[in-house]
Amino acid sequence: MQISIIKTIPELSHLDGRVYVHLPTREIANRFLMHAAEEGLAFADGVNPTDRCATEVMAINPNHTINFVGATGHMAYEAASKTVGGQFLIRMEYTGSVFVPYNTHEE
Repeated sequence: MQISIIKTIPELSHLDGRVYVHLPTREIANRFLMHAAEEGLAFADGVNPTDRCATEVMAINPNHTINFVGATGHMAYEAASKTVGGQFLIRMEYTGSVFVPYNTHEE
């Protein structure tokens, strides 16, 4: 699967796989949460993204929600795993304005 640069978080929710986004700095993490709120996303429990702090890796869900990634998810991201939870793992890097594929799987 070839994935190009993506500009919005909702676009990520339409990808075929489990989407993890790396947020390399606190400033970029805060920008991610602000953009998530502006684009109509929330945490699965309905909390506004800007009401919480991001972690280094966040997940984007098909239902337009975001969630934290636990220790196992962090290990999968760092180890460049091909799958997580039975789904293809799509690793993205957020630059503060666009999402760039960190690695992708080939089908």
